[in-house]
Amino acid sequence: MNFTRWSARLPGTQRRAAARTEQTASPDRRGDGSVPAARAEQLTDEAPPVPAVDELRVREVLDRVPSLVALVHGPDHRIAYVNDAYTTAFGVRPLGERAREALPELDGLGLFPLLDQVQRSGKSRTVKSRKAPDGRCYTFTCTPVARGDGKGGDGRGVLVFATDVTDHAEAAERLRASERRQRETAVTLQRSLLPQELEQPDDLRIAATYHPGGTEAAVGGDWYDVITLGGGRTALVIGDVMGRGVRAAAVMGQLRTAVRAYARLDLPPHEILQLLDGLAAEIDAHQIATCAYAIHDPNEGKLVYSSAGHLPILVRDENGTVLRADEPTGPPLGTGGWMHTSGSIPLGPGSTAVLYTDGLVERRDADLDEGIAALERALSGATGTPQVVCDRLIRSAGVTPDHDDDVAVLVLQHPARTGPDGELFRNAALELLGGVEAAPRARAFASGVLTSWRFPVDLHDLGVLAASELVANSLQHGTPPMRLRLRRTDRRLIIEVTDGDDHLPRRRRAEPGDESGRGIAIVATIASNWGCRRTPGGGKAVWCEFVLPRAALP
Repeated sequence: MNFTRWSARLPGTQRRAAARTEQTASPDRRGDGSVPAARAEQLTDEAPPVPAVDELRVREVLDRVPSLVALVHGPDHRIAYVNDAYTTAFGVRPLGERAREALPELDGLGLFPLLDQVQRSGKSRTVKSRKAPDGRCYTFTCTPVARGDGKGGDGRGVLVFATDVTDHAEAAERLRASERRQRETAVTLQRSLLPQELEQPDDLRIAATYHPGGTEAAVGGDWYDVITLGGGRTALVIGDVMGRGVRAAAVMGQLRTAVRAYARLDLPPHEILQLLDGLAAEIDAHQIATCAYAIHDPNEGKLVYSSAGHLPILVRDENGTVLRADEPTGPPLGTGGWMHTSGSIPLGPGSTAVLYTDGLVERRDADLDEGIAALERALSGATGTPQVVCDRLIRSAGVTPDHDDDVAVLVLQHPARTGPDGELFRNAALELLGGVEAAPRARAFASGVLTSWRFPVDLHDLGVLAASELVANSLQHGTPPMRLRLRRTDRRLIIEVTDGDDHLPRRRRAEPGDESGRGIAIVATIASNWGCRRTPGGGKAVWCEFVLPRAALP
């Protein structure tokens, strides 16, 4: 077949390359008034000038290019030409045969529908980085061509031009594999630093979930935690370290460890954040983080919280009304120079609270307040266990495995207990007015309450002794007002004494001749746990707790 009867409409990139080749091959071509390169005369005895591109036959060019070239024509795509590079890659191909039988490699790459489309539309099409049977990767460009004599019908054809991009494909795959390994490392680190098993307080039901960003996004520094403070109180934490990758996860781990250590001090939420703020600046002055720290006390029926630039806590009450925690909200951790304050939001029996990170509500095409409002609507209709609520909120927010940001959600419920379950959670309190009769009244009150709760004799006696010692310590070292509070749950007995003095007692070793100093030591010896804290209105609370044996449960 006469190849010169075909004219190829090469893509623009190839035309520009040909132009550059022409300029390089014809240095004697001049500007204005110069003799055209095709007619230039040899001016020296040196080697004859290289012919210009427009003097070369198309076949002479295509025979020498390293790319794979094949030409097919007609509706059944019969082979009109293959260049040497194509023959080297896939072997000799007979001319005039149907390409579907003679070029099986193109069929394996799924190019025949593309050839039909190019022939019908008259427009070039390109498919990138296809792996051929020879194991190498090629980018295929299919360009429509027409016979030089202008005849139609079978004169239409397609020029297949394949560029070897194996090195680029392998480099891209190595890069993707490296990114996958780095992300897997960060995700593993992130998950190992999160709680492997959430603490389950007596009075709350809690569930949490964490979804790392999609495969194209580096893992972030979202975290959550549940910390049992003792005395029936529980701390709940959620935070988000700005940035991505292993560094953000490592900073998150340091902050989470610090929160657990500071929580043992049993400080108000704003003081915990004040300590974290200074630590975050020391860890990395350029790494900031948001955090919300809340404390639940079943005796108060509310959630006391403080926020460092974090999103507001949402609470759905027993009637389905959703409340949004108001100010105070301070700047993120690590900024310094700010005095954080605490606020509160009701959390009575039957309520559900949600703490979350921005990945749940923030979208690039919507305002943040719209995302929070959508979460409120989803929470108002989300019922069931905390884990069910978690899952429903994740689904309602449209979080999928390829989500572009990390998501952490912490859900807690304060169940409304009735019937037999309600018998396991009881409270009793006595106001102590001081005087010599205060200690006997406290002992009598504790004995009567513990008897009505049907505790075994040994636990009854230990409870009365602990109440007596705590009251005696408050009468000697504290100031009015004083109160004795007894609380039982399905797992423990809690005894707490509050007074108006903020001096915290400590356990010390009493000498044989000392007449005092043994009360706290006795309580620490007989109780499962004990502690003390300052109360928000001034004063202190000293408590101890006993783990209930199974025989003590109804």
